Amino acid sequence: MANTIEYNGYIGSVEYSPEDKCFFGKLEMIDDLVTFEATTADELEKNFHNVVDEYIQTCKELGREPQKVYKGVFNVRIDPELHKKIYQEALKAGVSLNAFVQQVLKKEVLQHKIS
Repeated sequence: MANTIEYNGYIGSVEYSPEDKCFFGKLEMIDDLVTFEATTADELEKNFHNVVDEYIQTCKELGREPQKVYKGVFNVRIDPELHKKIYQEALKAGVSLNAFVQQVLKKEVLQHKIS
């Protein structure tokens, strides 16, 4: 289980500082740095909701898109033998390597969403 929290389509990372005895995190998948903290789980959830709402409102006031824009391009480093096997499977399926990888990733992500 990942240390994340979700609200209104936004995901926040969550960590705990034993030295400070507090939870802290940041809003992920945005271009800005937005952080939150709390000493209890209930307070953490409340503070996270507040920073998300405030961030959305600030973006509206500035006329900016709040969510990070994804271009659909990313580099993945894998074992050369796996690369070869994936390419072979793409050839057998009659699709490009990119199309094959996209199909496999989409299938995997959809399966995780259901379970």
